Amino acid sequence: MDAPINSGRRITTGLFEVDLTSGEVLREGRRVPLQDQPFRVLALLLEDPGQIVTREQMQATLWPADTYVGFDEGLNTAIRKLRVLFGDSADNPRFIETIPRRGYRFIAPVNELPNRNSLRALSTGKPDLKNTEATIPEVEAELQARDRPARTVSSAASSRSSRRIWIWTLSIALAATLVFMLARVIARTHGSSLSATLPAKREMLAVLPFQNLSNDPAQEYFSDGLTEETITDLGQLSPAQLGVIARTSAMVYKHSDKTVSEIGRELGVDYILEGSVRRENGRARISAQLIRVNDQTHLWAQSYDDQGLRNFLDVQNEIGRAIAEQVQVNIAPQRQFEMSQIHSVNPEAMDLYLKGRFYWNQRTPAAIRESIQFFNAATAADPGFALAYAGLADAYNISNIVGLYSPKESLPEARGAATRAILLNPSLAEAHAALGMEKSHYEFDLPGAKAEFQKAIELNPNSAYTHFFYSNCYLMPMSRRAEAIAENRKALELDPFSMPINNFLGETYLLAGDYSQSYQQFQHTIELDPNFGISHLYLASLLEITGKFEDAINENEKGQLLIGFTPQEASERAARVLRALRSGGEKGYWKERLAQDLHEMEKAGVRLGPSMIAEDYALAGEKDKAFEWLERAYEAREGGELTLLAVDPVWKNLHGDPRFSDLLRRIGLPE
Repeated sequence: MDAPINSGRRITTGLFEVDLTSGEVLREGRRVPLQDQPFRVLALLLEDPGQIVTREQMQATLWPADTYVGFDEGLNTAIRKLRVLFGDSADNPRFIETIPRRGYRFIAPVNELPNRNSLRALSTGKPDLKNTEATIPEVEAELQARDRPARTVSSAASSRSSRRIWIWTLSIALAATLVFMLARVIARTHGSSLSATLPAKREMLAVLPFQNLSNDPAQEYFSDGLTEETITDLGQLSPAQLGVIARTSAMVYKHSDKTVSEIGRELGVDYILEGSVRRENGRARISAQLIRVNDQTHLWAQSYDDQGLRNFLDVQNEIGRAIAEQVQVNIAPQRQFEMSQIHSVNPEAMDLYLKGRFYWNQRTPAAIRESIQFFNAATAADPGFALAYAGLADAYNISNIVGLYSPKESLPEARGAATRAILLNPSLAEAHAALGMEKSHYEFDLPGAKAEFQKAIELNPNSAYTHFFYSNCYLMPMSRRAEAIAENRKALELDPFSMPINNFLGETYLLAGDYSQSYQQFQHTIELDPNFGISHLYLASLLEITGKFEDAINENEKGQLLIGFTPQEASERAARVLRALRSGGEKGYWKERLAQDLHEMEKAGVRLGPSMIAEDYALAGEKDKAFEWLERAYEAREGGELTLLAVDPVWKNLHGDPRFSDLLRRIGLPE
């Protein structure tokens, strides 16, 4: 060969730049030596990063036929030299992965640089090894030195500082400092100052669950709360520049033994923040470190303790000036205002708030009841604490979904709490999102819901659930199908392991009429968690719509088992529906489903909304009964179902009836 493979290309990966024209490899601008054959192996792997290059392909491309006898030894030597160059490992690869009995692939993220003239003219296509500036042993030594854990530096302590922990001060200080460090890293990575232009690609960060080192399981709420508040704060500081993975997906890695490289690949992030918290005897110490995924370099480490904290406003102003003056990231105006208007929170109220969030995130009726009690206690301890009111609004909104309270019992409470939170802090994205959900599902005020969701997204574009609610509670009800799919996908990018978001993307495709994509998404959701019963029930709905009733019966049985039916109950229900289908066809199927749902509605302690009964009547072709139950659902303000009337195919038998048009008009939906 007269020239390297992929001639004319320059790529970066981790700290390295590879010039495929000149045959040079540079590490942080410093040339490192690499012999001809290892370089050609590297170039072949970089031709299609992430894809397997088989041993046969390497032999045919890089080893002449007359050297076949030495192929295995030559390839193994080349791969070994590349791993020395990158400081890589066959057991825990970060750059080159061995695929047993097949070949190799390059797994680290790569970026292609603009083409430029060759640094040196090559007459033979072989890299010039003269005048190299480092040797392989020197490279190995330097890589080993850089791989040592970064030394943690403690903040200066003040013996006169308060011993009472202000967790939100710590978390926001930690978040803002991290953004400062990230901005410096990004500027260095892109080779230009952020004061000139911001990078086109938004960097992505995952905040892993803070480890509880307190030797007290009862302190889990504290470490989980710190994780959640850090994610929220980071998400709002510089959203155009920094995307942050949501809490649900981050918590998947609690107590995980996966490597930073594995987590980074699974979440698709550039940086990972990991840390720990120790809380004992009224004192707290928080440690954190920032790691770049592609080369696992420890970029920054810091420890904080309550002795080193002074007035919260002073801390936040200082960090704001550091970001604005030194890094010049575009902090949202609302965030700048908030930084100058922070309300001092009673530490007891913050502790109660964190306990409320801990229970709220469990999403069971009993846990939601606990969360409401803690949020109410937090507002009693500090009536000016906006976050606690936002938490209370979230709890009342979800209490309706999990069946704890009816819409009329819960949603007015959600509206009152969200409105109070916004009065106290107009820039609180969570409160606007909660109010938007209430306006859609209870007031049927779709324009008002739209305004609240758009305000929440403006305040915090990194809030996965705001994008999710905007899709579910406004865009899809208004028949804006393509936009609803796009918003749901934004939510999933920020929270890829969220089961509700994954599940509703399948439902969004269904409502948009894309049954193939809907089926694929439901299957993906079930693969993520086969024990998430709701996904099986939603998939059953899709199978019913597409006429695959026997498959739907099987999925319904799986879902019912997972949501609490006994094996005998689920089996008997499935058998009865199957007999009805075989004897009475589709109409017999729906009549049996209707009978079963009416029976469930009569059982003590079971909350089954009238909209579900209306749906059964509509599918069975009994229009008058369907409209009777739809009116009951409207009176009960079952907005979660009614706002989707215009797009849900289960109502197809009611289309064209004046009563259906009148109901759409009253809810504010397009015909």
